[in-house]
Amino acid sequence: MSYGVTAGSAGFSLWQLVALAVLVLGASSEFLFIGIIAAGGTAVAAVVAGLLINSRNFAYGLAAGSFLGGGRHRDSGWCRDSGWRRDSGWRKLVGAHLVNDESVAVAMAQGSVKQKRAAFWFCGIGIAVSWPIGALLGGLLGSVVQDPAALGLDAAFPVVILALVLPALREKVTLLAAVIGAVVAVATSPFLPSGIAPLVALLSIAVTIPFREKVR
Repeated sequence: MSYGVTAGSAGFSLWQLVALAVLVLGASSEFLFIGIIAAGGTAVAAVVAGLLINSRNFAYGLAAGSFLGGGRHRDSGWCRDSGWRRDSGWRKLVGAHLVNDESVAVAMAQGSVKQKRAAFWFCGIGIAVSWPIGALLGGLLGSVVQDPAALGLDAAFPVVILALVLPALREKVTLLAAVIGAVVAVATSPFLPSGIAPLVALLSIAVTIPFREKVR
């Protein structure tokens, strides 16, 4: 709902914000996209930023592949003669679309492969249904409440992102990258077009690679 209110107040129509919620299905990239557009940034910068944020799904996809499988699984069904069933193409496509922070995290916390697969589909489908519905409700609310800050909804996204990154900051190298990135973003914001500073801040990852190699 926070996303829907924010997108609506930024000038996105109901069908646009719902389409983003259904097709992208990535909260952080969607918030960043509408945030850059609302701040006057270009569509190209917004799209590139969203793609970079969602690039983490590549790693999530590798993790999900360990229990969803790109091939055959005994415990997911049986062929009449061999005891194996090959996953269908549409199942792989739908599974890839449902890969996100929550669905993979909940799945990986389970014990067996069967439990991981069940948790992934249950959580993923739940998000795929509730996220667009929440976005629609938020968009409708945003048409009435012009200022999301009046309800404190503008703070929801930063708080969620902070909660997601806090566990990772326990690693010294990751904390160093975050600090360098924050300094770069703040320092370059006055001089760069809207939405570009966070992209430049990603260079902090490259700067900390030598430290990460030493840790290994």
